[in-house]
Amino acid sequence: MKYVDEYREKRPAQRLAEEIARSVTRPWTIMEVCGGQTHAIVKNGLDQLLPPEITLVHGPGCPVCVTPVELIDKAIAIASRPEAILCSFGDMLRVPGSSRDLFAAKSSGADVRIVYSPLVALQVARDNPGREVVFFAVGFETTAPANALAVYQARNEKLSNFSLLVSHVLVPPAMEAILSSPGNRVQGFLAAGHVCTVMGASEYELIASRHQVPIVITGFEPVDILAGILMCVRQLESRCSRVENQYSRVVRQEGNPRAQEIIREVFRVTDRKWRGIGEIPRSGLGLSDEYAEFDAERRFNLGDTSVEESAECLSGLVLQGLKKPSECPAFGTRCTPEHPLGATMVSSEGACAAYYRYRR
Repeated sequence: MKYVDEYREKRPAQRLAEEIARSVTRPWTIMEVCGGQTHAIVKNGLDQLLPPEITLVHGPGCPVCVTPVELIDKAIAIASRPEAILCSFGDMLRVPGSSRDLFAAKSSGADVRIVYSPLVALQVARDNPGREVVFFAVGFETTAPANALAVYQARNEKLSNFSLLVSHVLVPPAMEAILSSPGNRVQGFLAAGHVCTVMGASEYELIASRHQVPIVITGFEPVDILAGILMCVRQLESRCSRVENQYSRVVRQEGNPRAQEIIREVFRVTDRKWRGIGEIPRSGLGLSDEYAEFDAERRFNLGDTSVEESAECLSGLVLQGLKKPSECPAFGTRCTPEHPLGATMVSSEGACAAYYRYRR
């Protein structure tokens, strides 16, 4: 198959679903890590094609969703300064902070600009030498190379009015945290293909071996996802626990060494708090000491804060695969994309947003 449309065709998808049904002999719970995969599953009804023995649960694979409340508040504090321009991906504007979101701050006069690349934010800094330009750097390993490159370029150009508010998180430590949880129900994983395009497969081999779970690196189209589920089911049925690569047309074992090199150059691994989950050791990226001058938290002297999350929002349980969005009492009533209680309802990769759009 060479074209995206071929991965969306009905007949191959049906054949894969039938093969999954023939292969399964007992109940299994499989988690897709990526929010993009979650939306593809719900939009295309892939879970409804599966036999009743297979339960799909949704993981913390939405970086917008796991950005802690404290960082949203810090972004709003920066954006509210008259000398500052805050550049961000559009998803972040409706994510609720402790009292309001970036969209509300923008409507109150804050200079918040939606960009589609950190390099665009870099150009904003060049065009506005008298202003402090901050890019809200959110994402998994997928977006880290471009964000690292922006800082690298800023230093080379001696662009002193550019900085990052960093909220990078890493996938493997989150998987480890889920598997180590007393309430864990996950028996196999569909790993995010785009993350593995950057980082490769080696990080997952230790997890598969240590926890005795199959991990299948999977793409994002319906045929990709069903093929990944079939590979995972076959491993589970044969009591195997290894890393397999369904997304071989894109992912290589070694990943992208050049992208990994720029990540190591600019960032360091650090502990990170995940919204709805809590702190996971060594699960994030922060700017290294060599690039600390581009750290917006330091530049604007934003100290550590702790904010209580909404007790009504069950997004933390959704992100850990313990509940489905529709099991939340606030779903679709008190919590909607226009008035979200949590980030999973507003992000384009959030599980609650997928259920609201396609299953309401």
